[in-house]
Amino acid sequence: MKQTSLVIMAAGIGSRFGGGIKQLEPVGPNGEIIMDYSIHDALEAGFNKIIFIIRKDLEKDLKEIIGNRIEKVAPVEYAFQEMDDLPEGFTVPEGRKKPWGTGQAVLAARNVIHEPFLVINADDYYGKEGFKKIHDYMVNEMDEDGDCYDMCMAGFILSNTLSENGGVTRGVATVDENGCLAKVTETYDIYQDADGMHASDNDGNPVTVEAGQHVSMNMFGLPMGFLKELEKGFPEFLGNVKEGDVKAEYLLPAMIDQCIRTGKARVRVLETRDKWFGVTYKEDKPAVVASIRRLVDEGVYPEKLF
Repeated sequence: MKQTSLVIMAAGIGSRFGGGIKQLEPVGPNGEIIMDYSIHDALEAGFNKIIFIIRKDLEKDLKEIIGNRIEKVAPVEYAFQEMDDLPEGFTVPEGRKKPWGTGQAVLAARNVIHEPFLVINADDYYGKEGFKKIHDYMVNEMDEDGDCYDMCMAGFILSNTLSENGGVTRGVATVDENGCLAKVTETYDIYQDADGMHASDNDGNPVTVEAGQHVSMNMFGLPMGFLKELEKGFPEFLGNVKEGDVKAEYLLPAMIDQCIRTGKARVRVLETRDKWFGVTYKEDKPAVVASIRRLVDEGVYPEKLF
């Protein structure tokens, strides 16, 4: 069986969650965290290895809360995303507080990724369908040796990814006639009320979105070769950061989008109708706990995962 890895981006500090480490908040009946359910679904789908991308200062907590348990059921690797992990010739600008975004996060794992890999966020619950569809694509269809990077993405339905406690930011996907991603438009403050769907662009201007549109939830199936593209793109990105900008981020979706536009990649969109949920706001946690409880009661998950 072809080897595949699950790469979990868990280096974020959860700033919108009141300063706590939202990735490590218990939500399951036996203290499970959201990552437990993603790992369970990934292993069930056939993924062979788990890679955690974390900050060095989270290592002890993460190993105690989840890593040591997962090591008993699957091979586990750790990669560390640090602000000063920069290409030669670059330094951290004065005043910068956080690492450089999801592109740098995946790049931090370059020495432990040796196979096609699925990238996910640590604090999102994705459901089972996306893991299965992406694994099947990676094992049965992905061409790792072609001139064009062969990728896939879970396409969630926008209305299945909203929070009841505030607006969310989503990458709204445009899908071409071949079922491939044409572009992703970062769209802000998306919410639904009695008047329908509302959203804004980067400048706060209202934009139209449809409840049934596909969105990206940072769930990408990628060939190992794409790491070379990320490595090449990082110094180019850093070279274009304006002086005094301490918040610029090297984003994985932006690099994928760039590869699509330049003909270097094609991204098959695999629709999943599972309901996403996550702890974007502190107020989201009770709803997540209730949702997990319901899934356990319905037999989707056992009472004790691992």
